[in-house]
Amino acid sequence: MRHFTNVKDLGDLNIALKEAFEVKANRFGYKELGKNKTLIMIFFNSSLRTRLSTQKAAMNLGMNVMVLDINQGAWKLETERGVVMDGDKTEHLLEAIPVIGCYCDVIGVRSFARFENKADDYEEKIINQFIQYSGRPVFSMEAATRHPLQSFADLITIEEYKKTARPKVVLTWAPHPKSLPQAVANSFAEWMNETDYDFVITHPEGYELDPKFVGKARVEYDQRKAFEGADFIYAKNWSAYTDPNYGKVINTDRSWTVDAEKMALTNNAYFMHCLPVRRNMIVTDEVIESPQSIVIPEAANREISAQVVLKRILESL
Repeated sequence: MRHFTNVKDLGDLNIALKEAFEVKANRFGYKELGKNKTLIMIFFNSSLRTRLSTQKAAMNLGMNVMVLDINQGAWKLETERGVVMDGDKTEHLLEAIPVIGCYCDVIGVRSFARFENKADDYEEKIINQFIQYSGRPVFSMEAATRHPLQSFADLITIEEYKKTARPKVVLTWAPHPKSLPQAVANSFAEWMNETDYDFVITHPEGYELDPKFVGKARVEYDQRKAFEGADFIYAKNWSAYTDPNYGKVINTDRSWTVDAEKMALTNNAYFMHCLPVRRNMIVTDEVIESPQSIVIPEAANREISAQVVLKRILESL
Protein backbone atom coordinates (compact mmCIF):
# COMPACT_ATOMS: atom_id res chain seq x y z
CA MET A 1 0.00 0.00 0.00
CA ARG A 2 1.53 3.30 -1.11
CA HIS A 3 -1.00 5.86 0.21
CA PHE A 4 -3.96 5.67 2.58
CA THR A 5 -6.80 8.19 2.31
CA ASN A 6 -9.98 6.09 2.11
CA VAL A 7 -11.45 2.62 2.63
CA LYS A 8 -10.62 1.44 -0.89
CA ASP A 9 -6.89 1.80 -0.22
CA LEU A 10 -7.12 -0.94 2.41
CA GLY A 11 -8.56 -3.56 0.07
CA ASP A 12 -10.51 -6.53 1.44
CA LEU A 13 -11.86 -5.49 4.84
CA ASN A 14 -12.04 -9.04 6.16
CA ILE A 15 -8.33 -9.45 5.50
CA ALA A 16 -7.63 -6.04 7.07
CA LEU A 17 -9.64 -6.95 10.18
CA LYS A 18 -7.80 -10.24 10.55
CA GLU A 19 -4.53 -8.33 10.33
CA ALA A 20 -5.77 -5.79 12.90
CA PHE A 21 -6.54 -8.50 15.44
CA GLU A 22 -3.15 -10.12 14.82
CA VAL A 23 -1.45 -6.77 15.41
CA LYS A 24 -3.51 -6.17 18.54
CA ALA A 25 -2.43 -9.54 19.93
CA ASN A 26 1.24 -8.88 19.15
CA ARG A 27 1.92 -5.14 18.88
CA PHE A 28 5.70 -5.45 18.93
CA GLY A 29 5.97 -8.39 16.57
CA TYR A 30 6.85 -6.23 13.58
CA LYS A 31 9.31 -3.75 15.09
CA GLU A 32 12.05 -4.64 12.60
CA LEU A 33 9.86 -3.27 9.79
CA GLY A 34 10.38 0.31 10.90
CA LYS A 35 14.03 0.10 11.92
CA ASN A 36 15.92 3.15 10.59
CA LYS A 37 12.70 4.49 9.05
CA THR A 38 11.28 7.90 9.93
CA LEU A 39 7.69 9.10 10.09
CA ILE A 40 6.88 12.80 9.99
CA MET A 41 3.41 13.75 11.20
CA ILE A 42 2.15 17.11 9.92
CA PHE A 43 -0.63 18.81 11.88
CA PHE A 44 -2.53 21.73 10.42
CA ASN A 45 -5.15 21.18 13.14
CA SER A 46 -5.28 20.15 16.79
CA SER A 47 -5.11 16.53 17.86
CA LEU A 48 -5.03 14.28 20.92
CA ARG A 49 -5.96 10.70 19.95
CA THR A 50 -4.61 10.92 16.41
CA ARG A 51 -1.23 12.26 17.46
CA LEU A 52 -0.69 9.90 20.39
CA SER A 53 -2.12 6.76 18.78
CA THR A 54 -0.24 7.21 15.51
CA GLN A 55 3.03 7.99 17.25
CA LYS A 56 2.59 4.94 19.49
CA ALA A 57 1.80 2.76 16.47
CA ALA A 58 4.95 3.96 14.70
CA MET A 59 7.04 3.31 17.80
CA ASN A 60 5.58 -0.20 18.07
CA LEU A 61 6.95 -0.76 14.56
CA GLY A 62 10.41 0.55 15.48
CA MET A 63 10.12 3.85 13.61
CA ASN A 64 11.65 7.21 14.43
CA VAL A 65 8.93 9.87 14.71
CA MET A 66 8.97 13.63 14.18
CA VAL A 67 5.96 15.88 14.72
CA LEU A 68 5.44 19.25 13.03
CA ASP A 69 2.63 21.50 14.21
CA ILE A 70 2.15 24.00 11.40
CA ASN A 71 0.54 26.51 13.76
CA GLN A 72 3.33 26.41 16.34
CA GLY A 73 7.02 26.46 15.53
CA ALA A 74 6.73 26.51 11.73
CA TRP A 75 6.51 29.20 9.09
CA LYS A 76 3.01 30.14 8.03
CA LEU A 77 2.29 28.29 4.81
CA GLU A 78 0.69 29.57 1.64
CA THR A 79 -1.33 26.85 -0.10
CA GLU A 80 -2.63 28.61 -3.23
CA ARG A 81 -0.81 28.95 -6.54
CA GLY A 82 -0.36 32.31 -8.25
CA VAL A 83 -0.66 34.48 -5.15
CA VAL A 84 1.65 37.40 -4.41
CA MET A 85 3.09 36.44 -1.05
CA ASP A 86 3.13 39.91 0.48
CA GLY A 87 1.10 39.01 3.58
CA ASP A 88 1.80 36.91 6.67
CA LYS A 89 2.53 33.66 4.77
CA THR A 90 6.30 33.13 4.64
CA GLU A 91 6.69 29.80 2.88
CA HIS A 92 4.79 28.08 0.10
CA LEU A 93 3.55 24.52 0.49
CA LEU A 94 5.16 23.66 -2.87
CA GLU A 95 8.63 24.16 -1.36
CA ALA A 96 7.76 22.92 2.13
CA ILE A 97 6.38 19.56 0.96
CA PRO A 98 9.45 18.28 -0.94
CA VAL A 99 11.72 19.56 1.84
CA ILE A 100 9.70 17.55 4.39
CA GLY A 101 10.01 14.55 2.07
CA CYS A 102 13.81 14.82 2.24
CA TYR A 103 13.78 14.10 5.97
CA CYS A 104 11.54 11.05 6.21
CA ASP A 105 10.25 7.82 4.71
CA VAL A 106 6.52 8.23 5.44
CA ILE A 107 4.30 11.29 5.94
CA GLY A 108 1.04 11.59 7.88
CA VAL A 109 -1.10 14.69 7.27
CA ARG A 110 -3.96 16.16 9.29
CA SER A 111 -5.80 19.04 7.59
CA PHE A 112 -9.47 19.82 8.16
CA ALA A 113 -11.99 21.41 5.84
CA ARG A 114 -11.62 25.19 5.88
CA PHE A 115 -15.20 26.02 4.81
CA GLU A 116 -13.81 28.77 2.56
CA ASN A 117 -14.41 26.93 -0.70
CA LYS A 118 -16.47 23.75 -0.92
CA ALA A 119 -14.78 22.61 -4.13
CA ASP A 120 -11.32 23.01 -2.60
CA ASP A 121 -12.36 21.05 0.49
CA TYR A 122 -13.93 18.20 -1.45
CA GLU A 123 -11.02 18.02 -3.89
CA GLU A 124 -8.73 17.46 -0.87
CA LYS A 125 -6.19 20.00 -2.09
CA ILE A 126 -3.86 19.84 0.91
CA ILE A 127 -3.31 16.11 1.28
CA ASN A 128 -3.27 15.60 -2.49
CA GLN A 129 -0.43 18.11 -2.79
CA PHE A 130 1.55 16.05 -0.27
CA ILE A 131 0.89 12.93 -2.32
CA GLN A 132 1.88 14.70 -5.54
CA TYR A 133 5.00 16.57 -4.42
CA SER A 134 6.57 14.79 -1.42
CA GLY A 135 7.87 11.69 -3.19
CA ARG A 136 6.88 9.70 -0.08
CA PRO A 137 3.99 7.48 0.97
CA VAL A 138 1.30 9.66 2.55
CA PHE A 139 -1.56 8.69 4.83
CA SER A 140 -4.46 10.73 6.13
CA MET A 141 -4.70 11.57 9.83
CA GLU A 142 -7.99 13.31 8.92
CA ALA A 143 -8.54 15.34 5.82
CA ALA A 144 -11.26 17.68 4.64
CA THR A 145 -13.74 14.96 3.71
CA ARG A 146 -12.62 11.76 5.46
CA HIS A 147 -11.04 10.41 8.65
CA PRO A 148 -10.09 6.86 7.60
CA LEU A 149 -7.94 5.94 10.61
CA GLN A 150 -10.91 6.72 12.85
CA SER A 151 -13.32 4.77 10.68
CA PHE A 152 -11.03 1.75 10.60
CA ALA A 153 -10.84 1.84 14.40
CA ASP A 154 -14.63 2.15 14.53
CA LEU A 155 -14.99 -0.95 12.35
CA ILE A 156 -12.54 -2.91 14.53
CA THR A 157 -14.54 -1.91 17.61
CA ILE A 158 -17.89 -2.91 16.15
CA GLU A 159 -16.46 -6.28 15.12
CA GLU A 160 -15.20 -6.81 18.67
CA TYR A 161 -18.50 -5.92 20.35
CA LYS A 162 -21.19 -7.07 17.92
CA LYS A 163 -23.55 -9.79 19.16
CA THR A 164 -25.08 -10.62 15.81
CA ALA A 165 -23.56 -11.21 12.38
CA ARG A 166 -25.45 -8.26 10.87
CA PRO A 167 -25.87 -5.58 13.53
CA LYS A 168 -27.97 -2.47 13.04
CA VAL A 169 -25.62 0.52 13.14
CA VAL A 170 -27.02 4.05 13.37
CA LEU A 171 -25.07 7.23 12.64
CA THR A 172 -26.91 10.07 14.33
CA TRP A 173 -26.36 13.80 14.01
CA ALA A 174 -26.30 15.64 17.34
CA PRO A 175 -26.15 19.36 18.17
CA HIS A 176 -22.93 21.33 18.55
CA PRO A 177 -22.28 25.07 18.99
CA LYS A 178 -19.57 25.29 16.30
CA SER A 179 -19.21 24.41 12.64
CA LEU A 180 -17.61 21.00 12.32
CA PRO A 181 -16.47 19.23 9.13
CA GLN A 182 -18.40 16.35 7.61
CA ALA A 183 -15.22 14.24 7.55
CA VAL A 184 -15.97 11.79 10.37
CA ALA A 185 -19.58 11.29 9.28
CA ASN A 186 -18.59 10.91 5.62
CA SER A 187 -15.87 8.45 6.44
CA PHE A 188 -17.95 6.39 8.87
CA ALA A 189 -20.69 6.11 6.26
CA GLU A 190 -18.19 5.13 3.57
CA TRP A 191 -16.75 2.34 5.71
CA MET A 192 -20.12 1.06 6.92
CA ASN A 193 -21.30 0.85 3.32
CA GLU A 194 -18.44 -1.57 2.64
CA THR A 195 -19.87 -3.97 5.23
CA ASP A 196 -23.04 -6.04 5.35
CA TYR A 197 -24.34 -4.16 8.39
CA ASP A 198 -27.86 -2.74 8.53
CA PHE A 199 -26.76 0.90 8.30
CA VAL A 200 -28.97 3.92 8.99
CA ILE A 201 -28.16 7.65 9.01
CA THR A 202 -30.42 10.01 10.92
CA HIS A 203 -30.29 13.81 10.97
CA PRO A 204 -32.54 16.89 10.77
CA GLU A 205 -33.62 18.33 7.45
CA GLY A 206 -30.79 20.37 5.95
CA TYR A 207 -27.97 18.16 7.21
CA GLU A 208 -27.87 15.77 4.26
CA LEU A 209 -24.39 14.46 3.50
CA ASP A 210 -22.79 14.20 0.07
CA PRO A 211 -24.71 11.38 -1.68
CA LYS A 212 -21.47 9.63 -2.64
CA PHE A 213 -20.83 9.00 1.06
CA VAL A 214 -24.43 8.19 1.97
CA GLY A 215 -24.33 5.40 -0.59
CA LYS A 216 -26.73 2.55 0.18
CA ALA A 217 -27.48 3.72 3.74
CA ARG A 218 -31.09 4.30 4.73
CA VAL A 219 -31.71 7.93 5.72
CA GLU A 220 -34.25 8.52 8.47
CA TYR A 221 -35.27 12.01 9.62
CA ASP A 222 -37.04 10.68 12.73
CA GLN A 223 -34.24 10.00 15.22
CA ARG A 224 -36.36 7.88 17.56
CA LYS A 225 -37.53 5.68 14.71
CA ALA A 226 -33.93 5.25 13.58
CA PHE A 227 -32.88 4.16 17.08
CA GLU A 228 -35.46 1.36 17.30
CA GLY A 229 -33.71 -2.00 17.52
CA ALA A 230 -30.24 -0.54 16.96
CA ASP A 231 -27.17 -2.43 18.17
CA PHE A 232 -24.74 0.50 17.87
CA ILE A 233 -25.39 4.24 18.09
CA TYR A 234 -22.62 6.41 16.63
CA ALA A 235 -23.18 10.07 17.50
CA LYS A 236 -21.47 12.90 15.65
CA ASN A 237 -22.15 16.49 14.73
CA TRP A 238 -21.46 17.87 11.28
CA SER A 239 -22.19 21.21 9.65
CA ALA A 240 -24.38 21.59 6.58
CA TYR A 241 -23.04 20.18 3.33
CA THR A 242 -25.61 21.45 0.85
CA ASP A 243 -25.41 24.94 -0.64
CA PRO A 244 -25.95 27.75 0.25
CA ASN A 245 -25.35 26.65 3.85
CA TYR A 246 -22.10 24.72 3.36
CA GLY A 247 -20.06 24.75 6.57
CA LYS A 248 -22.75 26.51 8.59
CA VAL A 249 -24.62 25.63 11.77
CA ILE A 250 -28.29 25.75 10.82
CA ASN A 251 -29.71 23.85 13.79
CA THR A 252 -28.75 23.38 17.44
CA ASP A 253 -31.91 21.51 18.42
CA ARG A 254 -31.15 19.89 21.79
CA SER A 255 -33.89 17.33 21.20
CA TRP A 256 -31.30 15.49 19.06
CA THR A 257 -28.94 14.98 22.02
CA VAL A 258 -28.44 11.27 22.69
CA ASP A 259 -29.98 10.49 26.08
CA ALA A 260 -31.08 7.47 28.09
CA GLU A 261 -34.68 7.71 26.89
CA LYS A 262 -33.57 7.32 23.27
CA MET A 263 -31.06 4.61 24.08
CA ALA A 264 -33.92 2.66 25.70
CA LEU A 265 -35.46 2.36 22.22
CA THR A 266 -32.45 0.36 21.02
CA ASN A 267 -31.46 -3.27 21.37
CA ASN A 268 -29.34 -2.36 24.41
CA ALA A 269 -27.06 -0.60 21.93
CA TYR A 270 -23.47 0.35 22.48
CA PHE A 271 -22.74 4.08 22.32
CA MET A 272 -19.86 5.28 20.15
CA HIS A 273 -18.23 8.64 19.45
CA CYS A 274 -14.84 9.57 17.96
CA LEU A 275 -14.04 12.07 20.79
CA PRO A 276 -13.61 14.79 21.89
CA VAL A 277 -17.28 15.03 22.79
CA ARG A 278 -19.36 17.93 24.09
CA ARG A 279 -21.17 16.38 27.05
CA ASN A 280 -24.86 17.22 27.35
CA MET A 281 -24.81 18.60 23.81
CA ILE A 282 -23.90 15.49 21.83
CA VAL A 283 -24.63 12.97 24.59
CA THR A 284 -25.73 13.08 28.21
CA ASP A 285 -23.43 12.17 31.08
CA GLU A 286 -25.68 9.22 31.88
CA VAL A 287 -25.19 7.64 28.46
CA ILE A 288 -21.47 8.25 27.97
CA GLU A 289 -20.72 6.95 31.47
CA SER A 290 -22.96 3.90 31.12
CA PRO A 291 -21.65 0.32 30.76
CA GLN A 292 -22.82 0.45 27.12
CA SER A 293 -20.46 3.31 26.28
CA ILE A 294 -17.45 2.00 24.35
CA VAL A 295 -15.82 5.32 23.50
CA ILE A 296 -12.62 4.41 25.37
CA PRO A 297 -12.08 0.99 23.72
CA GLU A 298 -12.92 2.72 20.43
CA ALA A 299 -10.21 5.33 21.06
CA ALA A 300 -7.75 2.59 22.08
CA ASN A 301 -8.27 0.92 18.72
CA ARG A 302 -6.90 4.03 17.02
CA GLU A 303 -3.45 2.65 17.82
CA ILE A 304 -4.34 -0.59 16.04
CA SER A 305 -5.79 1.01 12.92
CA ALA A 306 -2.75 3.26 12.59
CA GLN A 307 -0.35 0.36 13.10
CA VAL A 308 -1.96 -1.75 10.39
CA VAL A 309 -1.78 1.15 7.94
CA LEU A 310 1.85 1.95 8.78
CA LYS A 311 2.77 -1.75 8.66
CA ARG A 312 1.37 -2.06 5.16
CA ILE A 313 3.11 1.10 3.98
CA LEU A 314 6.44 -0.09 5.40
CA GLU A 315 6.01 -3.47 3.75
CA SER A 316 5.65 -1.70 0.40
CA LEU A 317 8.86 0.35 0.71
